[in-house]
Amino acid sequence: MSLRRPLIALLCVAGLAGLGVFAWRANGLLASSPAVAEATDAAAAPAAAASQPAVLVEAATVEARTLIDDVAAVGTLVSNQSVVLHPEVAGRVAAIRFRDGGMVKKGDVLIELDSAVQSAELQQARAELTLAEANARRVEDLFAQKFVSSSARDEAASRLEVARAALALKRAHLGRTRVRAPFDGIVGIRKVSVGDYVKDSDALINIEDIATLKLDFRLPEIYLSRLRPGQALEVTSDVTPGEAFPATIDAIDPMVDAEGRAVLLRARLDNARGHLRPGVFARVKVLVEQRDGVLLVPEAALIPAPGQTQYLYRVEDGHAHRIEVQTGVRRATEVEIVRGIKPGDRIVIAGQIKLRDGAPVSVARPVAASD
Repeated sequence: MSLRRPLIALLCVAGLAGLGVFAWRANGLLASSPAVAEATDAAAAPAAAASQPAVLVEAATVEARTLIDDVAAVGTLVSNQSVVLHPEVAGRVAAIRFRDGGMVKKGDVLIELDSAVQSAELQQARAELTLAEANARRVEDLFAQKFVSSSARDEAASRLEVARAALALKRAHLGRTRVRAPFDGIVGIRKVSVGDYVKDSDALINIEDIATLKLDFRLPEIYLSRLRPGQALEVTSDVTPGEAFPATIDAIDPMVDAEGRAVLLRARLDNARGHLRPGVFARVKVLVEQRDGVLLVPEAALIPAPGQTQYLYRVEDGHAHRIEVQTGVRRATEVEIVRGIKPGDRIVIAGQIKLRDGAPVSVARPVAASD
C-alpha cells in the first residue's frame, strides 16, 4: 500500500506534463494558420487605428464656379487716325497757330505760309470776274435789242465762266498756304519755326487721334475658329500698372501668316482719359469662352505621381482618402479638376505630405476653396 501511492502520484505528474506539451503545440499551430493570422490582424486593426494620432491638416470645400477661358498675347497700340502734315505748296512759314502737344479741332489752321502773292492773284481774279459780269449783262441787253448776234452773247457768257473759274483757282491757291487739321486730335512737336522756307515734301507736324486706340496683335491659327469681331478682351500695359482696359476685336485679317502660322487681329479700345499712347507695348487677354460649374482647387492640394496620374486627399468621417483626379486648365494658383471630386467635397490643401490613405486627420480650420 505504501508503494502504490508514490506510483499514482508519479503517473499524475506525467499526465499533467503531457497535457501541457499538447496544449503548447496546439496553440503554436493555431497561431501559424493564415486564416487565424488574418482574423487576428483584423481584430487588432481598429485598436491600432484608434491608437494612431490624427494628422493636423488644412482643408477646403470644393465649390462650382464660373471660369472664363482666355488666351494671352502681346501687341502694339496704334492711333485711331494718324497723319504727318506736309505743305501743298512751297513757301515761307508766316505763323504757327498751335501749341506743341495741344488739342486741335478738325479744320483749325495750324500753320500759315506767306500768302502775299496768292492774295494779290485772288484780288486780281475778283476784279476780272467783276468786269466779266458787267460785260455779260451789257451784251445780254444789246442782244435783247437785237444789236448784237447770238455768238457775241455766247462769247461774253464764256468769258464770264472763265473769270469765275479763275477766281476759284486763285482761292484754292490761297487756301493751300494754310495747313489745317484734318480731324480732331493731338498735335506732336513741330519741326519748323516762323521764317523757315519749306517745300511741299517737308514734314511740318504730326497729328494723332488717340481718343480711341487700335491694338494690333497675333494669335496662333488654332484659335481662328473661336475668334469673331466684337469679341471681348482685356488690355494691360506697364505704363498703367494694375489697370485693365476693356476692348473688342474690330477686325480679323483674312490671311494667316504662312511662316508663323498666326492670324493678325485688330482690336479697338476707348482712351478718352488719354492714359495710353500710340506705340506703347500692351498685353492682351482674349476672352475665348465662359464655362459654368467648373471645379477649381488650390494647386497645392495636388499630389504628383509617376506618369500623368495625380491625386489629392478627400476628408470623410475624420479620415483622409486618396483620390485619383483628372486635371484641366490652370489659372494662377488654382487648377481645374475634371474628374474625381464633386461640389461640397472637403479636400486637404496643406499637410498631406504626412498622410496615407485612410489616416485619421484633424482639420485646422475650414476655408472656402477660393480662399
